[in-house]
Amino acid sequence: MQKIKNIILDYGNVIFMIDFHRVRQAFISLGIKNVDIFFGHRVQDALFDGFDRGDISENEFREEIRQRSGNFALTDGEIDEAWNTLLIGVPPGKHETLVYLKNKYRCFLLSNNNAIHYRYCMQHLQDVHNVADNSVFFEQTFYSHLVGLRKPERAIFEEVINQTGLLPEETLFIDDSPQHLKTAVALGFQTALCTLDEPLESLIRKFDL
Repeated sequence: MQKIKNIILDYGNVIFMIDFHRVRQAFISLGIKNVDIFFGHRVQDALFDGFDRGDISENEFREEIRQRSGNFALTDGEIDEAWNTLLIGVPPGKHETLVYLKNKYRCFLLSNNNAIHYRYCMQHLQDVHNVADNSVFFEQTFYSHLVGLRKPERAIFEEVINQTGLLPEETLFIDDSPQHLKTAVALGFQTALCTLDEPLESLIRKFDL
């Protein structure tokens, strides 16, 4: 294991907490069928993949939700509210942890995101934490819907490497999704799985960061 010089962090459930149970219930309330295979932590419909890449617009996403629910009277606001129930917020102390890491390492954010969630998260940072966006915590941020690629696709990791010039073997990638870590390992990154039992702060101690 080479000395860690760079850190790439996922966003959801590493920094900004999310809850798949809440959005599951919200989708059920909209009338979505087969919700467990429609959207979840490890399995999701191709609709969300396209939205994450920015291939599908907000309006196209909402119209597809109306189609899937069979309820064409759903307003944009009702759909956005249901979709945003996934998002909880940034726990106390998490931003201080990011500042600590940034002062010691080259730090980057690599997030599967979409236009609706991105807008909500940035507004949350401004309203709750008085922070304009995540750029204050990272050398560079990579959001899937802005890059046009998403994890676990190899291409998005290669894009990060190409833009930053970092060496994978000197870089620790932290994510809450095993399928994302698998691609990173194949590219030579050091990796760590972030969980509720082993959150970011525990991983910092584990890797002596």
